[in-house]
Amino acid sequence: MAAKGKELAIACAKAAAEIQAEDIRVWDLRGLSSLTDYMVVCSGSSMPHLRAILRDVRVHVDEWTDSKPVNTEGKTDTRWVVLDYIDVMVHVMHSEMREYYGLESLWGDAKEVTWSEDSAE
Repeated sequence: MAAKGKELAIACAKAAAEIQAEDIRVWDLRGLSSLTDYMVVCSGSSMPHLRAILRDVRVHVDEWTDSKPVNTEGKTDTRWVVLDYIDVMVHVMHSEMREYYGLESLWGDAKEVTWSEDSAE
């Protein structure tokens, strides 16, 4: 059975961490957004790194949780891609784009989810 919610968000964060995505953050948006329950944001420093993050998140999350994104918005060459898992949206951004758009400040009321690469959750 496919993972949902917090479990899926943490799996996405862990998959990004395995390919050394930068500044990985997970937010609980329940009650704040009608689009999704959780948001994962991470950065890459180059186009090949962004492609690798996207590939590994898709592959590992599918292997670990039997979950696949239902939609993907953006392309690597735009330096911002969103993987939409319905309950979780994963934003993979070039570090310059992330700094420019400041998603963290847009969701300032959201509770950050604590996670660890080593946690069993």
